[in-house]
Amino acid sequence: MSLRRLLLVSLCLSRLSGAAPEDYFGIHVIDETTGRGVPLITLKTTNAITLTTDSAGWIAFAEPGLMNRTVYFHVEGPGYAVPKDGFGYAGVKLTPVAGKTAEVKVLRTNIAERVCRLTGQGIYRDSTLLGKEPPLPSPNLFADVMGQDSVQVVPWKGRYFWIFGDTQRPGYPLGNFHSTAAWSDPPDKGGLDPENGIHFEYITDENNAVAKMLPVDEPGVVWLFGMLTVMDAENHEHLIAHYSRWRDLGKRLEHGLAELDESTERFRRIAVLGDEYTWQHPQGNAVRVKGEDGDWLYFSTPFCQTRVKADYVSVQNTPSYESLLWSDEHSDFVWQNSHAPTSQEDEEKLIAEKKMPKDKARMQVVDVQTGKSVHLHAGSVHWNKHRERWVMIAVQESGGVSYLGEVWYLEAKKIEGPWRKAVKIATHPKYSFYNPSHHAFFDQKDGRIIYFQGTYAETFSGNPVPTPRYDYNQLMYRLDLDVERLKAAREE
Repeated sequence: MSLRRLLLVSLCLSRLSGAAPEDYFGIHVIDETTGRGVPLITLKTTNAITLTTDSAGWIAFAEPGLMNRTVYFHVEGPGYAVPKDGFGYAGVKLTPVAGKTAEVKVLRTNIAERVCRLTGQGIYRDSTLLGKEPPLPSPNLFADVMGQDSVQVVPWKGRYFWIFGDTQRPGYPLGNFHSTAAWSDPPDKGGLDPENGIHFEYITDENNAVAKMLPVDEPGVVWLFGMLTVMDAENHEHLIAHYSRWRDLGKRLEHGLAELDESTERFRRIAVLGDEYTWQHPQGNAVRVKGEDGDWLYFSTPFCQTRVKADYVSVQNTPSYESLLWSDEHSDFVWQNSHAPTSQEDEEKLIAEKKMPKDKARMQVVDVQTGKSVHLHAGSVHWNKHRERWVMIAVQESGGVSYLGEVWYLEAKKIEGPWRKAVKIATHPKYSFYNPSHHAFFDQKDGRIIYFQGTYAETFSGNPVPTPRYDYNQLMYRLDLDVERLKAAREE
């Protein structure tokens, strides 16, 4: 074979294996204030070719017929915008040229800054196509994870231990529905800065795919929530969570307590609870609080209305759990262990029936801009050193532009509240962003900068068009607690 023919064959083989970085036109969508790339910004041509930025804000464009000429791109993304022209179109004109790049600046209308996608396939897809080095060692697929649901995490053994709900895989629509787990390192011990993502070291099975974390023979999906760590009398640390097995979203088949077996890196059932135990178990996001009478574990759902002493025996003992209940006798809230906690809806009804003075309410949350009530669905609560207040990040139920996509920030002097003033920090119109969780261990500048993540999904949204690659995955946001627009939520 001649040298010329050999070169031609090599060229063809390289083309078959994929285009080279110089074959793409790079579009970098950046925050006009910070200059940082913005994930989840969608550009769409006039014939509806739709492209979405990767975690670094890049799009790799190489469309036959649309190179070396002016192309109009509509620009949209939750919480970000570009100016509209005289016809009401929000977009930009670009001239795609292979090997060249262009910047598109967007204005952040959210208070919170979207920094990266944490899970799924193609996190840094376009960056990779453009020949840029991504921060993740496996930036486009790892352990067969295509999509992942709600997160739980605890510091454990000097690292972070993560639990996710259902996990989608490439080979078939049904993936791992018995919870998935991963380890990661703290940023000061080799882990990534959270603005760039998290290198999840997934616990895998013999096929190098994510393993079932609570393997059971009975049918149904298995979820783990309220994950926590406690010491026993011999000073041994245990990792425990509440498990539930479901036929579907409306029918729970079983629930109880499960503990991580370190020898197998799998959870095992340690107690099966009856259906009458509706609140006497870990749930939501657990947070440890030091009290005069010892440490307590509070469970944010998102309000902290249940608690238990932070020791191995108490966590397993249903009578040890206490709930926050409105007492007519005391004309106040009291901790007790006989009745379910007073909910936000219960409180609204008590006020309407004049059985509770409005100034005694602890969960009557209002939007500080409009004065309208905000009904919160799920979230987390943590002490913030910078504000010297308890801070809540929570998603609203029935939020108008989305059913479960509007995210709010609140403050309180005590973990039990009252929680009153809320400021919206992120919006996801016609999409969901549910079960948000603030990771206090990632706080920076003594808590002035905080990070939270949630599940971005078309589920419950009514939107018939899932966002490719991003759908049913985890997004990370960053929030500066000193920004002017947050001051209205402060509890001084």
